[in-house]
Order: sequence, then structure tokens, then C-alpha cells
Amino acid sequence: FFFFDSFVIFPLDAVSVAMAEIRIAEEDDHLELTVRDLDSPDLEKSASAPSLASGEIVPLLSQNQRPRFNIFSPSYARRKPREQVIRVSETEISPVIQFSSWVWSGSRYSGLLCMALSSTLYLFMELLSVSFSVQPIPLFETAFLRCTIILILSYICLKRIGQPVFGPAHARKLLISRALVGYLSLFSFIFSIQMLPLSQAIVLSFVNPVMASIAARVILHEKLKITDIGGLACSFFGVLFIFGPTLTVQVGSEVKSENLKGNHHIYALLLGLFSSITGGVSYCLIKAAAKASEQPVNTVLSFGLVACPAAAICMFSLESFVLPAFETLICMIVLGLLAFCAEVLLARGLQLEKISKAANVLYIEVVLSQLWILGTGKAGSSGLFSRLVGCLLVLMSVSYTIYTGPAKDTE
Repeated sequence: FFFFDSFVIFPLDAVSVAMAEIRIAEEDDHLELTVRDLDSPDLEKSASAPSLASGEIVPLLSQNQRPRFNIFSPSYARRKPREQVIRVSETEISPVIQFSSWVWSGSRYSGLLCMALSSTLYLFMELLSVSFSVQPIPLFETAFLRCTIILILSYICLKRIGQPVFGPAHARKLLISRALVGYLSLFSFIFSIQMLPLSQAIVLSFVNPVMASIAARVILHEKLKITDIGGLACSFFGVLFIFGPTLTVQVGSEVKSENLKGNHHIYALLLGLFSSITGGVSYCLIKAAAKASEQPVNTVLSFGLVACPAAAICMFSLESFVLPAFETLICMIVLGLLAFCAEVLLARGLQLEKISKAANVLYIEVVLSQLWILGTGKAGSSGLFSRLVGCLLVLMSVSYTIYTGPAKDTE
């Protein structure tokens, strides 16, 4: 069997206005030429097929019919246009965006990864502020500028993704509570760091994960396992080993702020402890508000709405304003950008992960800072062994938390 795709008929001569017919006479061996007019009715009756236009090629198969294929015709799989668009879009996405998307929600370890990246950004902020400290700026002025940048960036981010700026109606009470408690923690920490030695203030700030786990058990009714308690205790003892040589109690002699010289050392310690307690409660409220609003950026915006005007009031009422130089202003803006990213990652990590596990990962900041100090040769010979022991304890605790993976029940 043979299959033919199409046949074409070519006209003899469609240019002339008359049709010539050649006949061969059988009797007489001569030719007879008969000329007929194209408009004659006899020709119309005798013609069974339609007349052809000048120079036109008429296929036997109409164009709307699908061509037939035989076993000899090569067959190729046709790709859908949607698959082509998806493949092109995948090739255009940069690896940085793919990694960010994977960290944000593409892995079962996304909560722990967000907490680890948040701690790394906080460490980078600390190193940047120490390395490029050109001009001393009051703490409330620094907090005001940082909160302003956080407020602006969170507003822009929510507008771009089309989310309500103030969050859904059922989550606004949680957002307001998170903002108030968070600023109380920040306010008390700024006062405590002005009155206490730096090592004591740092140790008190790392009580936050312990307080957050206790508050999560009381407020959010999270299950606190023995392994979680052991991991937090191991990390906190590691911090004590690291800052143990410099952790001394001094009353009155190391007061840092001239305006607060009359306060006693015990009040500063209580204020630092209050900052840790409110910070732990703030972690619980961040988790609850982020899950209720389904957007971690809403928690950052609510904090900026409260902290920005409150820091401005404290800046003008409790401190003297210092106009920053250009280099200092650039450094403060960069620190504000990093603080926004760190706050968003912190809120995302608390949203996805159990608080006791997520808070334990925050201790990795201490290990990274000590490794940086040891690597740059800034660490003295005194207390080196205790620092190494403390780093080892924290690494063991954080590694075990990551190894066991995220909690199955994070509600």
C-alpha cells in the first residue's frame, strides 16, 4: 500500500481567453483544431470540475485536514508550551535566589537554617560595628536609626508582596503585644548594657533562649523534652565557660554612663534579667503572631511601629543628639539593613520550628565570634582552655539539635 500526501493539477494554458482542442481524425490523417469560447454554455455543461484560476495550484487534500502518517514517517514528541516556559524560567533563576527559596521554605530544616543565618548576621553586625567604629554614637540614637530602617523596609516588603500592612484583624492583638514586649526587652537591655560590664551583659543576653523555652512551655504549651533541656543547659554552660575568666562582679566602679552613676549594681543585674525574661516572652509572641498572620514580616513591622517613636523619645530626653559623620552614617545604614534581614529570618525560624530547638541554635553566634577572635589572634593566652571547652560544649549541643532534626509536632 502506498500513501500519497497530495496531488496537484497544473492547467495547460489559463492565460488565453479561448480553449483549443486538438482532435485526431481517424479517417483522414489530419489534425482538426476546434476553438471554443470560455463563456459558452456547452463548455460549462461539459466541465465536471471547477475552473482553475490563473497560475493557481489546487491540492487534492484541503488544508484543514491533518496530514496522515505512515510507519515510515518520523515521529517526534511535541513539547507543550507550558513546559518550555517552565524550563526557560528555571534556567533564568540565579543560584542565590534558589538557595534563598530553599532556606526559606524548601527544606524540612528551614526553621533551623533561618535561625542559624540570623545568628550569623548578628555576628557580622557585631564585627562590622567593631571594625568600622569611626564615631561613638549614643545607643538610643543607634536604636532609633536601626528601627527606622527596619520599619521602612518591612513596609516596602509587605506592599510588594500584596500583604496587609497591619496584618489580618485576628492577629493584631498578638502583633501589638509582640511590639510592646519586644521594645521593653530592648529598652531594658540598652540600660543594662550601659551600667554593667560587657561580659555580664552578654551572658545575661544569652539567657534569652532559656527563658524563651520556659515561656513557650507556659504560654504556648509546647512539649519540653529532656533532650531539649539538656541541649539548652549544655549551651548555656558553654557560654559560662567562654566568658568565665572575665565574668566578675564589680559594684559602682565600672558604671559606663555618667547619667546613671547613682544606680546600684544589683539594679542593673535585675534590669538585665528583666530584659532576658521579656525577650523570651517576645520570642513566644513572635511565633504566635507569625503563625496567625502567616507572614513573619508583619511582626517586624509591628515592632518598628512601636520602637521607632519610643526610641526617638528616649534619644531626645535621655541622651544628647550626636550628628553622625558620613562614614558613620553609611555604617549605621548597612547595620540597619542587616538587622532587618536578621529579624525576618529570626521570625521565620520561630514560625517554623519549636522554640526550644530554634533558640538553642542561637548559641552558635558565640562559637563563631570566639573562632573569629582566635583566628585573628586577638585572644590572649589567659582563659584559652576554658574558651575552647565552652566552644566545644556549644558545638556539641547545636550539632545534636540539628542532627535530631525539626520537631514533628510544632503546634
